[in-house]
Amino acid sequence: MESEMTCNVSEMWSPKMPHGLDFEITEHPLTMRRVVNLIIAMERFKGSNASETTQGTEFRDENLLNIILENLVEERYVFGCESNPPVQIIKTDGYPCKVTDGEKRSLIRIPNSMQLHAVMLQGGVEPATKVHLNLSSYAHPAATVEGRTIALGIRGSDLYLCCRKDGAEPTLHLEAVTDDSSLASMSSDSDKVRFLFYEQVTGVNITTLMSVAFPDWYISTAEQNNKPLEMCLETAQRSRIFNIQEIKSESA
Repeated sequence: MESEMTCNVSEMWSPKMPHGLDFEITEHPLTMRRVVNLIIAMERFKGSNASETTQGTEFRDENLLNIILENLVEERYVFGCESNPPVQIIKTDGYPCKVTDGEKRSLIRIPNSMQLHAVMLQGGVEPATKVHLNLSSYAHPAATVEGRTIALGIRGSDLYLCCRKDGAEPTLHLEAVTDDSSLASMSSDSDKVRFLFYEQVTGVNITTLMSVAFPDWYISTAEQNNKPLEMCLETAQRSRIFNIQEIKSESA
């Protein structure tokens, strides 16, 4: 026996739906307004009961605003701030040199201490405590200032000049380096950067030595004779000028 069944969506849902609400199935693409209308209808249908007053189905601007506010999903974009990777600072050259300050005072190592003093020599006599330096040049791909990157070691010893911060301010020290090869290459974020200085030449015999680890801090000498070399800022009442000359031969 054949029987014909017809099903009307409105008839299926009408016993449970408030008066005035109905569903319509369409094959046409839905606009955003129709989608929101459908959402409103579904929400009203789920929360409706016989005692509720029938609400109109007209979609108004405030309805859309309420839907947006109630269903707003806040997206947060987190961008990772990656710093540049550390670069390698590599030793490229080295040679012995003699260094005097702006007053042509020589560098003297004080016995039983780790200090260098700037002393005016009398009669051209060089005391045994006078020091010459070995200057090592480095290729620094990410130098923050103009100038050659160098390290300064006392010739004939394992001592190197270094700038480190033991207290509130950077200070100059002599520090032993038992293995010279350990300074052949270093990372820009390594603590070995304390041994490096920027050699900045601004004129004839006018050279300044600024710390790589602590920019704006310079090796300096006092106005008085026979005073220790120290680190200072550009504004300090100290001399920051040096004369560095390469020693061409052992007899020089």
